[in-house]
Amino acid sequence: MEFIKKITQTNLFKITSLNSVSVLIKIGIGLVTSKLLAVFVGPSGMALVGNLRNFSTSLESISTLGFQNGIVKYVAESKEDKHQLQKTISTIFISLLVIAMLLSSILYFFAAFWNQQIFGTNYEYEIVIRAMALALPWFAIAVFLLAVINGLGKFKEVIWINIVGNIIGLLVSIGMILQYKTLGALLSIVITPALLFFVTYYFISKEFHFSKFIQYKSYDFHVIKNLSSYSLMALVSSVLGPLVFLDIRKNVIVVLGIQEAGFWETMSRISTYYMMFVSTILTVYFLPKLAVAKDNLETKKVFWSFYKNILPLFAIGLVLIYFSRTLLIKLLFTSEFLPVTDLFLWQLFGDVLKVAAMILGYQFYAKKMTLAFIISEMASLAVLYFSSIYLIAICGIQGIVMAQALDNFIYFLVLAIYFRKSLF
Repeated sequence: MEFIKKITQTNLFKITSLNSVSVLIKIGIGLVTSKLLAVFVGPSGMALVGNLRNFSTSLESISTLGFQNGIVKYVAESKEDKHQLQKTISTIFISLLVIAMLLSSILYFFAAFWNQQIFGTNYEYEIVIRAMALALPWFAIAVFLLAVINGLGKFKEVIWINIVGNIIGLLVSIGMILQYKTLGALLSIVITPALLFFVTYYFISKEFHFSKFIQYKSYDFHVIKNLSSYSLMALVSSVLGPLVFLDIRKNVIVVLGIQEAGFWETMSRISTYYMMFVSTILTVYFLPKLAVAKDNLETKKVFWSFYKNILPLFAIGLVLIYFSRTLLIKLLFTSEFLPVTDLFLWQLFGDVLKVAAMILGYQFYAKKMTLAFIISEMASLAVLYFSSIYLIAICGIQGIVMAQALDNFIYFLVLAIYFRKSLF
């Protein structure tokens, strides 16, 4: 009991527990949505959902210019200076709104082209593209408002926004999928993020009169210049990454068929759920620690704290998942998805390597090593893309999870060598 008491009193436990409710709700909602997709959409529909998710992730990142982390930083720094805060918020809001409207126009008037790029020539979902075009500005503003609230230090409000937003998303998804099957699943992906606007606006209005706070005369390009280094790293990973995955899935559909692509998307969804725990801990606890580390010795302590406390628990969890994989597939999806069990071994092995590399990769963000991050990220995506094409042709659908494991191994090895002075 004394040991447990000591653990619960540590900063690591307190900080990671603070956001655990939101994460658990998000995972629970994701599992319910996955079950609905499995029953009403099937593997082929799952593949189409995966394609749209990858495209929408890239588009959403472009529409917000990757400013989220930068907004949090500069709002936090200027929250006591009303004039500077107004300048920061007005500049970013106007910039994001212009970008979002431009992207919406391109999507709406060229819907047929984007439909072919995302779904191929056999599916007609232009209505989904046009719905995305109309929803995009609302989503961009919602992300902006959420970052402002976070920057103001209203952490509980951020958690509540995420919880309420996820619940609304679940209700919309259930209704759309039950009513329109695959079309409903696709529409729910593009509509639900936009609904977050109404939740964020409710909370921001408690802080100040937002509509009156935005003024064109307060626009200052210097604010955008300061944010550029933040956006560059965010855009490389959040735009190029999903586009590479989209292209890989399109290749799987051509070479192996849409069913196999759906099986890989299913495996990816499962991976996303358990990876949320690690990514949350890294962002909330370890990233700030790395940011304030003054030398290699302090950085080394942070690295090895992660490897001694988090990585072993994560690995044990994945072992349990592997031995219960058949039960998990039947519980979360349907018997039609049982071929996914063949993908677990390489996926879980690759995810252990991925988590081992993640803590090293966060050093790029902590120390603003923009060029090194971009080079490593693009090299990693290139390895994944070309190795997946080669291994899919030889090993079938297992080739893609093998390629991911290979990419994660090489990425971890390169980062371990690059940060060797801080690691060893």
